[in-house]
Amino acid sequence: MAKASETKTVTVEQVGSPIRRPGDQRATLVGLGLNKRHRRSTLQDTPAVRGMIAKVQHLVRVVADE
Repeated sequence: MAKASETKTVTVEQVGSPIRRPGDQRATLVGLGLNKRHRRSTLQDTPAVRGMIAKVQHLVRVVADE
């Protein structure tokens, strides 16, 4: 079992606006912890989070960890 310090994370940045997008895409952004452009959110790298990123891939980008 992985330790807490070994948990993989993914950082996403919102690059697109949710204006004139379907409600489910807006809700997905909120679920990712994003609400304004150029905000970043670091999340655990799980299949559910990867699916959410794929759903709004035109509105977010995955940021390389520094």
